[in-house]
Amino acid sequence: MKFSEEKLNKAKEIIARYPDGKQKSALIPLLHLAQEEFGGWLDVPAMDYVAGLLNILPIEVYEVATFYSMFNLKPVGKYIFEVCRTGPCMLNGSDDIIEYIKEKLNIREGETTPDGLFTLKPAECLGACGYAPMMQLGKHFREHLTKEKVDAIIDECRRNAAINN
Repeated sequence: MKFSEEKLNKAKEIIARYPDGKQKSALIPLLHLAQEEFGGWLDVPAMDYVAGLLNILPIEVYEVATFYSMFNLKPVGKYIFEVCRTGPCMLNGSDDIIEYIKEKLNIREGETTPDGLFTLKPAECLGACGYAPMMQLGKHFREHLTKEKVDAIIDECRRNAAINN
């Protein structure tokens, strides 16, 4: 397991931003690169590879990767529905939205649909309390969710997947 030449050059560029002996500071950006490069998730060999690049212990990588919800430790779908489930979102119906997505896609929290398109991943606060209930889909927030909006998002994702295949 190793990065493509392009990603390896990017990794070297990121590591070079930090003084000697402080290369561990590049850990989060390198985990993002690894997740992108190795199929959208981080398995133990991928995390070990990052540890080797940074000359740190693998456990130091595991600690970070398991702490942050932005890192996936098992295969995920092309579209990850990260539904906020903290206070304001819950008060505005995020639990109902999560249940609706589970029913609609026939998956449980943390599972991926058999076609590999969707993963449901409940999230802690995403910092958009005024737009509750909401979810993150890739780099975008989807706000003021309703069942109808969820249906439209699922349809949009399916259309995009069909166009890109």
